Amino acid sequence: MAKGKYQKWLEPEGLTLLTGWARNGLTDEQIAKNMGISRSTLAEWKKKYSDISDTLKKGKDVVDIEVENALLKKATGYNAEVNKTFKIKEVYYDKKNRRCEKEKLVTAVDEVHIPADTTAQIFWLKNRRPDEWRDRVQEDNNAALNKLDDILNEVKNDALHK
Repeated sequence: MAKGKYQKWLEPEGLTLLTGWARNGLTDEQIAKNMGISRSTLAEWKKKYSDISDTLKKGKDVVDIEVENALLKKATGYNAEVNKTFKIKEVYYDKKNRRCEKEKLVTAVDEVHIPADTTAQIFWLKNRRPDEWRDRVQEDNNAALNKLDDILNEVKNDALHK
């Protein structure tokens, strides 16, 4: 008896592929296409086979956490080690006691400060604390509806009196 197409994706190699695709940020639609199935079939398999569902969820969670950590780091600023290349002059004397110079490139590690990014801070606060950081203060819906009713009534009265 032939194995079902889903069987391949329950084996370690298949689950590893699914994890990688999820970790790379692919959508379920893109993952389904890579698997050679429809989006609806993937949805059914996720309901039916917890290994597939759990694998995709864990893969996506890892990426989400990495991005969240990177955004927080960018929003607060950090120190980073950077490889820098320096040009150094080397002075020496030849056999005739003449002063000579030669340049050489030397690579060294330098620690630099990456300052906090205002855009990252705004994005973080608007999404994590929308009640305090949203762009607009929401108007009272009843006041807006009452104003609209008044305008519609005026339009209706004007139409009836013409």
